[in-house]
Amino acid sequence: MTFGPGNPHPLSPLKSQLVWEGKYDEYGNRREVDAAGLAMPLQKIETVDEPRARTEAQGRLFDAHAAHLDDFRNMLVWGDNKLVMASLLKDFRGKVDLIYIDPPFDVGADFTMSVGIGDANELAEKDQSVLEMVAYRDMWGKGTNSYLHIMFERLALMRELLAEHGAIFVHVGWNVSHYIKAILDELFGPEHLINEIIWRRTGTHGTTRAFGVIHDTILLYAKSSAYVFVPPTTALTPEYLASHYTQTEPDGRRYQLISLHGAGQGPQRRFGSKDLAPPPGRHWAYAQDRIDSLLAEGKILFTSTGMPRLKRYADEARVPVPSIWLDIPVINSQADERLDYATQKPEALLERVITAASAEGSLVADFFCGSGTTGAVAEKLGRRWLMADLGRFAIHTSRKRLIDIQRDLHAGGEPYRAFDVFNLGRYERQWWQKETLKGADEDHRRVVLEFYKAEPLKSAPSPLIHGRKGVAFCHVDGIDSVFSRDEAKALARAAKEAGAKEVACLAWEFEMDLRMVCNALEKEHGVKIKLIQIPREIMEKNRKEPPPFLEVATLEATPVLHTHDGKRAVDIKLKRFIPSLAEVPTKELEALQERAVKNGFDFIDFWAIDFDFKNGGPFNHHWQDYRTRRDRSLKTVSEQHYVYPKSGRYTACVKVVDIFGCDTSVTVEVDNA
Repeated sequence: MTFGPGNPHPLSPLKSQLVWEGKYDEYGNRREVDAAGLAMPLQKIETVDEPRARTEAQGRLFDAHAAHLDDFRNMLVWGDNKLVMASLLKDFRGKVDLIYIDPPFDVGADFTMSVGIGDANELAEKDQSVLEMVAYRDMWGKGTNSYLHIMFERLALMRELLAEHGAIFVHVGWNVSHYIKAILDELFGPEHLINEIIWRRTGTHGTTRAFGVIHDTILLYAKSSAYVFVPPTTALTPEYLASHYTQTEPDGRRYQLISLHGAGQGPQRRFGSKDLAPPPGRHWAYAQDRIDSLLAEGKILFTSTGMPRLKRYADEARVPVPSIWLDIPVINSQADERLDYATQKPEALLERVITAASAEGSLVADFFCGSGTTGAVAEKLGRRWLMADLGRFAIHTSRKRLIDIQRDLHAGGEPYRAFDVFNLGRYERQWWQKETLKGADEDHRRVVLEFYKAEPLKSAPSPLIHGRKGVAFCHVDGIDSVFSRDEAKALARAAKEAGAKEVACLAWEFEMDLRMVCNALEKEHGVKIKLIQIPREIMEKNRKEPPPFLEVATLEATPVLHTHDGKRAVDIKLKRFIPSLAEVPTKELEALQERAVKNGFDFIDFWAIDFDFKNGGPFNHHWQDYRTRRDRSLKTVSEQHYVYPKSGRYTACVKVVDIFGCDTSVTVEVDNA
């Protein structure tokens, strides 16, 4: 067959492009990201305005001059960032001014980290959570193909969120930067590549088989030619100072002499008693009033030929930042900002990014937020922010860090914004049920029992009993349900009537205080009740090995009523805590379980109280205490001295987050007679 103008070759209209498995369907059609099908409601689980809540809870007026800015509530979201971004499109399509992301890019990376335990400088090892490892393995499951597909979907959603004047910084490693650049070229257009930035992240080192890799790549793309860019400057290098600033004042201040004229024709100016014309084809760089001012400051000198020159002092000089960043080191081991988070980036890096590509009040986003550096710097610089991460530990680390910043800004009389914590909750499970289980709740129970290694019962003694594992019956709660105390009571009765001595309640969510209710039910019916969290990891596509099924944490607290400043006040005392250890590496599980029973408080990293909790509403942070890298102490009795507005019964809610980032809550009834 002859191909030509009348019979073009089928490949002739194709443009150069990066192709990976999954980019096209079996019919050759381009797979688009189904943003509408992925969108789901975000559940607000916490609201954090620490200084205002703390002050008002003590019965005092909030300091108005340092009040939070109420134009926007920042958002911290726990969940798969593809689903999170699709859900944000409804409210934020085309409204995000700047995106910075630092996605995983090293298939061989070791994400093990050490976390503090107890009051001393003792460490426990923490693996990346199973959920994160699942996502990371999915990202690299088919090598480059799966990495490119996952990144393309997410970058496409980010482009939809960006404003027309917006820009995106994508921070990646040398090993994948060329792939990511090709994807960004396809999504944004090669004409919208602004910079390829090289960041030297470590000192010189080498190997016996290759040059030492000491840099990351940051790709800067704009959505349109109307992007915002404020050229950043940096201090002079010692080498430049030595070669250019060779003259000194008597006090040792270094300076150089530079020309006072530039290209183009211009009039003469008066320099003291002299009227001087600029050299031919040149003009004086300053107007007469500025020249008079510089003369009065002693910043103009005359050469032996009578030509005026300007003194430029080294301590006043800055130079434009180039595309190779050598001046921002990694976080050293003693730095105040160091959180011992594996992928933490220095605040100086984010400060340069945010100040270069956004203005005060702009909306900044990071959908792989890690330790929360982007939000922390955005808050300090007066920007609004959105952050998301799949890791529970990342969300906990970010929350703690941002509460610290709220406190510091308020104490310094600086404005700040409140933030809310969200998750996808049961909607994420509904999406899994629709996509994988095709909507059947019976399939949901079958899958859960299979992973739990329990035997499904075809003729169960009660509709509430779905399986058996050893001597214990098993109940699998609905995919949309919160396992309640009423269900626990009915299940305990059904298990007793069936002659069981033990029943395992497998559920995605449990009503607060349920463990305490079950303790009473165990005594009443003689049936041991295990409350076991269904791990989110079972939603992993093609998963075969069961993840750990662990009992929920045990938390007990009690009110402490007292008089403070002549008023009836209340605080909360922690009585007992046994963590679930859901994020503990298997090799350490047995040893830590024994310690957790004896010294459960050692495993508390953070705890907070909402003294006036409304069931069904978000948790409001009235008071909290937490361990830091430098201060490992932790109070077990609050120091809020909360004053209720009137007598009556109130409900306080206590939230505890363990050192692995897992949280549990309990409510406490307060009789404010």
